[in-house]
Amino acid sequence: MRFLPALTRVAALGAAAVLAATGLTACGDGGTTSEADNPYGLLQPGVLRAGTLTDAPPNVYLKDGKFTGFDNDLLTAVAAKVDLKVEFVGTDFSALLSQVNNRKFDVGSSSITITEARKKTVDFGNGYDFGYFGLDVPANSTITGFDQLAGKRVVVVQGTVQDDYATRENLNPVRVPDYNGAINQLKAGTADAWIAPAEIGDKSADDSNGKIKVAAKQLSPAPTAYAVAKGNDKLREALNKGLDEVIADGTWTRLQAQYYPGRPIPADFKPGSGTVAVPSPSAAS
Repeated sequence: MRFLPALTRVAALGAAAVLAATGLTACGDGGTTSEADNPYGLLQPGVLRAGTLTDAPPNVYLKDGKFTGFDNDLLTAVAAKVDLKVEFVGTDFSALLSQVNNRKFDVGSSSITITEARKKTVDFGNGYDFGYFGLDVPANSTITGFDQLAGKRVVVVQGTVQDDYATRENLNPVRVPDYNGAINQLKAGTADAWIAPAEIGDKSADDSNGKIKVAAKQLSPAPTAYAVAKGNDKLREALNKGLDEVIADGTWTRLQAQYYPGRPIPADFKPGSGTVAVPSPSAAS
C-alpha cells in the first residue's frame, strides 16, 4: 500500500508531460494567439475596443443605435489605415481613463484633453483636435462671462478638464456623471451655468428649444487625443501613423467641416505629428 502514492505521483507527472506536449503542439499549429497575430496587444486581435460616450454630440454620441461623432468617425478612419476594425462601447467619462489603463478598453475616444495629471494614468497619442470651453446658461440668465461665476451654482461633468477649471477657480462645482445630467440641471433651473466643451455646449443649446443659450467661450489650453494603456507603445504608434494618413488624405479636414461647420482652426494648431500638410476644405471635398 505504501507504493501507491509514489505510483500516483509518477502517473500525475506522466499526465502533465502529455498535457504540456499537447499544449506545445497546439501552439505550433496556431491554436493560440501569438504576438504576430496580435501585435498591439488588443483584447481581440484585429478589433480595437473603444470606450466612448453616448451623449456628447457632435464629438461622441449615439445616432440610430450607432456610435458616431467627429472623434469616433475619425478613430474608425484611423483604425482602418492600420487594418483594424473598431468596436465602440459606451461608458461614463469619469471611469474611462482607468478602464483604458486596466485594459477593459484598448483605447479611449471622447475628446480627451491631454493633461499632466492624466498622463499618470494613461498614455496619449498625438493631438487630433483643439477645443474651447463653452459657458451654457439658462435662457433668462444675465451671466455673460466666466468672470461672473463666483457664488453661482456651476455644474460640470466629473473628471473633465472643465471640472479641473472650475475647481482651480474655486467655484465649488456641482459634479454630474454625464452631459445629459448637466443639460437637465440647466433646463430645470437647478444650476446657474454649465462649463462644457464648447462644441457640445453649442449643440446642446441648439437642441434645447430655447431653454439654454451659450454665454461665452474660451480656448482650451491643450489638444485632445486618444488614450491607450500605459506602456502600450505599439498601439499608440500605430494610431499616430493612421492619424497622419487620414490627415494627409483629407479625411480629417472633411470631418472637421462636417461636424464643426464654420469653426475657425487656430493658426498654431497642427493635428497629428505636425509634419503632414493639412489639405484645405476645397481640396479635401
